[in-house]
Amino acid sequence: MTEQTTLLEHNERLLIDISDIDMNRVMADTAEVERVNPQQGDMRQLDYVVWWNDEKTSAIGVKEIRSDEFWVPGHIPGRPLYPGVLQIEAAAQLSSFLHRIRWQDEAFLGFTRVKDWSFRGQIVPGDTLVMITKEVKSNHRRFVSELQGFVNQKMVFDGTITGMKL
Repeated sequence: MTEQTTLLEHNERLLIDISDIDMNRVMADTAEVERVNPQQGDMRQLDYVVWWNDEKTSAIGVKEIRSDEFWVPGHIPGRPLYPGVLQIEAAAQLSSFLHRIRWQDEAFLGFTRVKDWSFRGQIVPGDTLVMITKEVKSNHRRFVSELQGFVNQKMVFDGTITGMKL
């Protein structure tokens, strides 16, 4: 039926109810992501954002995994896997984007902690990584967010990231 139903059938807990979210709607395109976040070029790991709630405490973002990305030739030649550190970076960029639009703040955000992170599946060129972020705590200087990543309706990572103004 819906993506959420499929995920719940596999006993995976979603951070937010996505049943009424139009996953094809783009609320922030690549240009807007680049305007809000400082990462550019090869280091931009968030392509667009499809949704955020009215309070700007939860969001869904997308990273299209391309075969021409800088890491593909060297990260396991012949069987390229999207590196775990870039998965964390992509999730961090979604959380950072959400924090910046919520607090209307352009200050530099650094990440101070990655906690309870689990990699649950492989991500390869051609995949579409859908990420969910949900703030646990937030103020204008610091935030803690839970994150999940999905490819083909299967959870590929989850964990918590803390970020703060530097």
